[in-house]
Amino acid sequence: MRVGNRHYRSLEVAADGWAIVIVDQTRIPAEFAQARLETLADVAGAIRTMRVRGAPLIGVAAAYGVCLALRHDPGDRSLEAACHALASTRPTAVNLQWALERMRATLVEVAPRDRIETAYRLAGKLADEDVAICERIGLHGERLLRDLAHRKPGQPLQVLTHCNAGWLATIDWGTALAPVYRAHDAGLPVHVWVSETRPRNQGRLTAWELGQHGVPHTLIVDSACGLLLTRGSVDVVLVGTDRTTRTGDVANKVGTYLKALAAREAGVPFYVALPSPSIDWDLARGEDIPIEERAPEEVADEMPVHNPGFDVTPARLVTGLITERGVCEASEQGLRSLFPSPGVRSGRGR
Repeated sequence: MRVGNRHYRSLEVAADGWAIVIVDQTRIPAEFAQARLETLADVAGAIRTMRVRGAPLIGVAAAYGVCLALRHDPGDRSLEAACHALASTRPTAVNLQWALERMRATLVEVAPRDRIETAYRLAGKLADEDVAICERIGLHGERLLRDLAHRKPGQPLQVLTHCNAGWLATIDWGTALAPVYRAHDAGLPVHVWVSETRPRNQGRLTAWELGQHGVPHTLIVDSACGLLLTRGSVDVVLVGTDRTTRTGDVANKVGTYLKALAAREAGVPFYVALPSPSIDWDLARGEDIPIEERAPEEVADEMPVHNPGFDVTPARLVTGLITERGVCEASEQGLRSLFPSPGVRSGRGR
């Protein structure tokens, strides 16, 4: 996507062909800066501290972390240790385990002397797959936004989103923002209400992205969303997901559940942009999704703090899931209508 007059991916292989270069998300919106990662520890640290964040992106970043580990030692112990270290960085996003399992399953079949080249090739494939998935989510989501916009001709479509599910959270395009970018580029009037997303303020990343792309938007505090929904100021809620069960329960940034409840009360459709690697086919119940507990210092010092990073929105509150294969209802039947043979996607095997 665009920053100034240049196209960027959120993660790229450096010019030397082996290090990786990330957009340092902890420095946005104050400044746009990239950072070079050269070791497994660099990648694990970047994921843990959210310099790299977003379920699809951390999966690809982890794949490249394996590449960097194998440059130091391509042996079996090094491969297993790298996968273990990266898997422990953040527990909720299933893409992390999914990408690591794809790397491990492929590389254990390759002789150590050939692993580095194979690893980089597979990591690059995962990155390109992510771009293609997000682009197709954008295509299907744009059609949905157009259908909603036809109900209010001549007026901007009002979209409410939460956290950041744009290109910064993926390799390119984004999930929940991909339909917005496509609609805007096609001339559909659209305006985005961006919730701030305390305590890490990922909404400011969304606002920065939208500003770079020229999409009209307004940043709001999280607790203002209910007021906007009850006043009729929102036409559709569109969010991303870090893990979705096979029955359609959705784990996303904490605060998403409250927006889904408010949207249901206000009669506003609530859609989730869902790349298939974020589906955990092993889980049927949202309450079984592990919820990351973030450091209390993100909220306050010198007092008791509970700081969950995610919450779970039950499928009954989700109007539909926008996937790379189309839009379906949030249910096992709906998901399997698009993915009848999902295979291994959870990262733990089946």
